[in-house]
Amino acid sequence: MADRAPTGAVLRAYLAATAWSAPLAARHLRNRLARGKENPDRWREKLGEASHPRPDGPLLWMHAVGLGEVLALRGLIEQMLGARPDLQFLVTSSARASGEVFDRNRPPRTVHQYLPLDAGRFVTRFLNHWQPDLSVWAEQDLWPRFVVESHARGIPLAMINARMNDRALASRRRAGRLYGDLYARFALLAAQDAATARNMRLLAPAAAVEVTGSLKAACAPLADGPDRRRLAVALAGRRLWCAASTHPADEAVVLAAQAQRFAEDPASLLVLAPRLPDRRDGISAHCARLGLRSVLRSAGDVPGPADAVWIADSYGEMGLWYRLCPVSVIGGSFGDTGGHNPWEAASLGSAILHGPRTANFGDDYAALALAEAARDISSAGALTAALTAPGLREMAARAQKVQARSRQGICDLRDRLLALLRV
Repeated sequence: MADRAPTGAVLRAYLAATAWSAPLAARHLRNRLARGKENPDRWREKLGEASHPRPDGPLLWMHAVGLGEVLALRGLIEQMLGARPDLQFLVTSSARASGEVFDRNRPPRTVHQYLPLDAGRFVTRFLNHWQPDLSVWAEQDLWPRFVVESHARGIPLAMINARMNDRALASRRRAGRLYGDLYARFALLAAQDAATARNMRLLAPAAAVEVTGSLKAACAPLADGPDRRRLAVALAGRRLWCAASTHPADEAVVLAAQAQRFAEDPASLLVLAPRLPDRRDGISAHCARLGLRSVLRSAGDVPGPADAVWIADSYGEMGLWYRLCPVSVIGGSFGDTGGHNPWEAASLGSAILHGPRTANFGDDYAALALAEAARDISSAGALTAALTAPGLREMAARAQKVQARSRQGICDLRDRLLALLRV
């Protein structure tokens, strides 16, 4: 039986509201399904209806909400399997794309499911089926009924890779004691950075929060694509570069740079992978305004000699693009987004360029800058020059060395989690 934990008024109200909310939650899910926001073959997993049997042996359940967060778990899973080959893993996530891409990058002995909605019978059905021996929550996603019921069953709880900026802290404070009550049920609270640890302690002054760094720096290389060899042959002679996880502010810079570069060197080809592939039409129109011919990956066409931009409007192919492109601009860094993960490019040897706004990965980009393993770009003109600057290959190699040191840091976290396992 688990130790008693505090349950204040806000948490009691939440638990009461979700005890009987399954019919409303199911209706909400069906509305999302009708709008194409849920996987039509697997949506019932969110009702707690498992699509796989529970594997035999010790089962470690890990949850992360979205694509980047769930992919970051792979390096830790591989480390844990190296220490305990008998383990089985259940990874859950919420976003539709996260499940589809994770399945193409799934580690051994690992099953993926979509996390059920946090309503009474869905949670019970899920826990009854899977009976995990450890529950691990990553980054920011935290569902109170799952936490409370897991703790009540004696399932050890850990929160890893936690991230909470000041704005997120202000939002959580409006929930009163809720987060303090939830954190009290965790045997391990591990934050990415000191600022997150401080904010978590402000919500739960008695909590022992450790700083263990970012899992994303320890990510395993993304899967290759079956088309790589064919595309490498078809694009031989083209000078490829990638703009990854882009937003409109990023595209304004990279497309202006490509317009200049293509005018000077028609062999140049930009692979532009937007963060949201359904923005393809707007990006195509932007290319046309700059006089750049573009083709869509979703159309199945390979760019011809007159095409300057290949819009990679697909999910789950970043491993392919980073392998094909010797240099990549990491998106989210020219506007208000705050930057995206540089380590996926680093792990595959693609040299890292980025804009000036990288607060989401501040420590990561600082480590890369200190090792001269990435380059900060402020304008389209600077980007054009950087793409042909000497030393890009050496810069990419330095990034891989920085990442190798970061991978060593997850060994302590691995050991802490293994110590929590009930079996």
